[in-house]
Amino acid sequence: MLSRARKAVSRVQRLMWMLLLAVLLTACAEQGPGFHAADITGANYGKDFRLVDSEGQLRTLADFRGKVVVLYFGFIQCPDVCPTALLRAVEAKGLLGDQGERMQVVYITVDPERDTPDIVKEYMAAFDPAFIGLHPTLEELPEVAKTFRVFYRKVPTGESYTMDHTATSFVYDTEGRLRLAIPHAQSAEHMAADLRTLLGMAK
Repeated sequence: MLSRARKAVSRVQRLMWMLLLAVLLTACAEQGPGFHAADITGANYGKDFRLVDSEGQLRTLADFRGKVVVLYFGFIQCPDVCPTALLRAVEAKGLLGDQGERMQVVYITVDPERDTPDIVKEYMAAFDPAFIGLHPTLEELPEVAKTFRVFYRKVPTGESYTMDHTATSFVYDTEGRLRLAIPHAQSAEHMAADLRTLLGMAK
């Protein structure tokens, strides 16, 4: 009698564990794909931009539909942070293989006084000719930064200056929706994995 009771309790426990496992698996499925970067899907900022590129052409996110867009704010005379971010993007694009053609890097300068269109075009080409630089005017820059919740500040250095700025890369999916915020420390391998996931989700 006692043995049958123990067996019944054991069966109930197994059923409870199976039910708990099913609930956990369902919860994981509802959370969607896991990303290495911060998933900011549904964020109410960074919806779009309207800025001219180095050729004087007005650009918006709609121009890049069908591609994942990696958006970065920086300045040409940045000694390490900006070039590191761009080199990571180059490496991630290479890791994507043939899918790399569906990745678009967009660079917005926070130093329009010095970053002329010709300078930015040459700088982008040094990393990848497909990378695009955008040029807000001094009047446009504060609003663009506010739209993306990006910080920037001019810091005097002797007779010149440098710029402090947000080092986050923003990623849009192929439909132009803001999806990820990539921290500066994230590796190219993790970046490529996240972009590959987004491309795999594309319609």
